[in-house]
Amino acid sequence: MPIRIRLLVVVAGLMGAAGVAAAAAGAHVSAGGFLPTAADFLLIHAAAVVALAAAAVALGRRGFEIAAALLAVGAIVFSGDLAARELLDLRLLPNAAPTGGVLMILGWLAAAVTAILSRPR
Repeated sequence: MPIRIRLLVVVAGLMGAAGVAAAAAGAHVSAGGFLPTAADFLLIHAAAVVALAAAAVALGRRGFEIAAALLAVGAIVFSGDLAARELLDLRLLPNAAPTGGVLMILGWLAAAVTAILSRPR
């Protein structure tokens, strides 16, 4: 498996772990707020990153790798900003959450376009 695919799966594993931690913190530490949303986005996109990495290997389509990377970066930026707001009462960067959201949208679109443009082997 190429190193870049392994890196995507490692990042997805860390996203999943952070998502579970954010869900637990949202249930036990804070009154909810942004943490459940951050947890949901991390967990959903962690699974999607693994699936896209597997598709990239199985189908040999670099577009799926790009889509996975966009989803991972977007979910980390988006969820990181939400968690920082909730737990630290600060924002990571100006417009971090909307930027992360746009990256996730682009990742999903990249996955769709890659699937549409892929020809059967």
